[in-house]
Parts: sequence; structure tokens; C-alpha cells
Amino acid sequence: MEIHTSISSNGQRHRPLTPLRVLRGILCLVVLLLTAFMLLVYCGFWAAVVLRFFSVHYSRAATSFILGSWLALWPFLFEKINKTKVVFSGDFVPARERVLLMANHRTEVDWMYLWDLALRKGCVGYIRYILKRSLMKLPVFGWVFHVVEFIPVERKWEADESTMYQMLSTFKDTRDPLWLAVFPEGTDFTEQKCQRSQKYAAENGLPILKNVLLPKTKGFYACLHYLRGSLDAVYDITIGYKYRCPSFLDNAFGVDPAEVHIHVQRIAINDIPLGEDQTASWLTDRFAHKDQLLTHFHEDGHFPNEGIEGELSTLKCLVNCFFVILLTGICTFFTFFSSIWFKIYISLVCSYLASATYFNIRPVPIFTL
Repeated sequence: MEIHTSISSNGQRHRPLTPLRVLRGILCLVVLLLTAFMLLVYCGFWAAVVLRFFSVHYSRAATSFILGSWLALWPFLFEKINKTKVVFSGDFVPARERVLLMANHRTEVDWMYLWDLALRKGCVGYIRYILKRSLMKLPVFGWVFHVVEFIPVERKWEADESTMYQMLSTFKDTRDPLWLAVFPEGTDFTEQKCQRSQKYAAENGLPILKNVLLPKTKGFYACLHYLRGSLDAVYDITIGYKYRCPSFLDNAFGVDPAEVHIHVQRIAINDIPLGEDQTASWLTDRFAHKDQLLTHFHEDGHFPNEGIEGELSTLKCLVNCFFVILLTGICTFFTFFSSIWFKIYISLVCSYLASATYFNIRPVPIFTL
């Protein structure tokens, strides 16, 4: 059977990497790091840890509001500061549904652009990712990922099964909005990985895919199986880039991408098979469909049915940014220019967050509100 190669989207940078862009990017990253630290230590700790002793539901609501305001800074960076055009197409989806999102994994920053859609739907603080455990080791950002309940995995089912089931069992409360994002390919796309995936597909009678890898089905099925009774739908999301796939630093410095195209297909939960084998076949078929969508995207420059979402409100973004930076400034003042007790408090909270993130510890409610 013939094995095809994928269509490459690599090329020249959309914008040149100038000293001014580097300086601006570094400044933005410093602001994001400082705001994350101060919001997490002074507000997030009380919402995600102390309040959780009384109510997981109210803890999540408070944490979503506080850290959702910080997460909203990323779409502001991408769309308003870097001037990256984000184009949505496909199905218009309602706000604040409980959904499982599955997306292709083209590059290391795909997951960050899901915040752009979640922000438009009022769920940016409720989006959860299944992500590599190594990302939890990032300074400060790893603490944020832990507090907002991202699921860390080793990408080996034998090692991840117990963690997945333990975390998924806490996501069934229908009072809490939920966007749980999974990347069934398990890794980002490269030509070498694509060739290995195609070889495996050819040997096992599976579809030969050019623009995506064959999906790994166990993690997706576990999420679907455990949460099916509390979910409204699955969002099948396909992401394409013009004209070059970005790295994290490309995003930070604003040199790439020129455009991000996000195609959304809403699939009612009752339209997805129940059994594991049937779900695996269904998921493989969905990735074959993604492959076709991406082939047409590379040929035509867009996905079908564009324009389902409008632009972010610049005013709302600026107001959110102002209050996040204002609160950060107040917290920074108390940290450096107030009582020694603030420094002791900071040290204790940082110690807790570091250990809780490392050991994946969360408080268990001792009272009920």
C-alpha cells in the first residue's frame, strides 16, 4: 500500500523577529508570570484550597473566576497584541455546555488557542486539559495548571489509568461547566511521526492519514465512558495554521502564525457509540475526516462555513487586563513593602503549591455547602 507524505506548512516567518518584538515578547511573558504568581498566591490559594474544604462546586466557581481572568490574557496577547487572526468555522456552539473536546495536535501551542474559543463561550476558566506531566514542572505555570485541575499524564496507559479515573470521577457534577480537552494523537505532528503512523496503518488495514496521526483511543474512551452521563456533546476541533506552524516563542514574540483556523463540529453525545471497540472505530473515522478537512484547508486556504464567531471585544480585554495588573500591583506592594508576615505567608503558600503540584494533591471537603 502506498504511503503518502503530509503537506508541509513550514516556511518563512510571517513577521521578522526584530529586537522590538523580542523585547515586547519578554515583557509580556514577565507580566504573565508575575500576574499568575500574585493571583495564585493571594487569591487562587483561598479559592482552590481553603474553599474546597467546604465545597468543590463553589471552589471551582471562585477559581474559574479568578484564574479565568488570567487565562483571558493569553487570547488578548494572541489576537490584540500580536494581531494573529483567529478564524472560526463549522458549527456555532452554545455557551457553557459540558463537553469533551478532541483536537488534532499540529504543534506545541495548539492547546493555547482553545482558550480563544472558550473565552468567547464564557468557559475559559472551566477548560481542563489532559497534558504531559512534565509541563506541571514549569515554574508558577505548573502550579496554575494544578489549581485549575489539568490532568497530568505520562502518555502510558498503565501509568495513567488510575490518575485519569481519579480525576474524571470528580468532574461529574453537572452544576459545574466543563470543557475537557484531549489530543488523541498523544503527541504533536512531525513528518517522522507521520511516517511511523502511516506504516502502522498500512500493516493493520487502517486509513493512511497525511495531516494527522492515528489516534490513541484508550484515553478518549475513558473520558467518554466516565463522563457520558454528565456531558452534552463532543466538540470535534480541527486546527490549521497559515502559513507556518508556530512554536511557543513564535507566539510570544508575535512572529507567527499569521492566521489560526479552528473548525468546530458539535456531535451530540447520544450519536457516539457505547462500546470501546465501536468508539475506537468511530474516533479513527473522525480523524480520517480531519485529514480530509486539512487537505482541503491546505488547498483552499480555509475551512468550510467560516465566520461563526466574532472578534474579541477590545474594550473587555483591556478592562480585564487593567484589573488583573492592578490587583497584581497591589499584591506586589504588600509583598515587598509591608509586614514580614506577608513574606512568611508567601513562603508557606509557595511550599504548599509546589508540593501539592508535585504529588497531585487536592483537599477533600470536610463540610458541605
